[in-house]
Amino acid sequence: MNFKTVTEKLLISFKDQNIRYALIGGYAIGLWGVARGTVDMDFLVLRDDLDKLDGIMTSLGYELHFRSENVSHYIAAHSLFGEVDFLHAFRGPTVRMLEQAAEKTIFGDLLSIRVLRPEDLIGLKIQAMANNESREPVDMSDIEELMRLHGDMLDWKLIGEYCSIFDRQELFAALKKKYHADQ
Repeated sequence: MNFKTVTEKLLISFKDQNIRYALIGGYAIGLWGVARGTVDMDFLVLRDDLDKLDGIMTSLGYELHFRSENVSHYIAAHSLFGEVDFLHAFRGPTVRMLEQAAEKTIFGDLLSIRVLRPEDLIGLKIQAMANNESREPVDMSDIEELMRLHGDMLDWKLIGEYCSIFDRQELFAALKKKYHADQ
């Protein structure tokens, strides 16, 4: 996947169609300073924008391979464009995540992209581990690196809420102790 080309095309289309989005996943974690390899792109999009999103992805040569209430998965015919996944925001917490996404510049300040804040990325990682325990090694590594880099600026109350939603209070206590969160 050519991340620069795909990012440019998607961001132009998102702006033209007023798609409410934020970057998530490995690419987003990398923009917050965590060295992380990834082979696809992941976004959080408002569920109300899915029809417009389908039009964008089809026009760019992607085919919808899977859709559920919560996610859409697109694959391009040409390997240059790779795979793009979308998490659908329609519940309170994910809609709030979208509203509070940060703007980051990428590719030598050529583009501006909306990216979930570190604590919201951590929340999605906690959810991913709750949904699939086999993801824990990679997701815990991402969580700990985000905390190591941004621990003093994180909203620990919000992280505690995410842990509570997914019955991970022990994880929250251990992380808070390890990263000396005094909030």
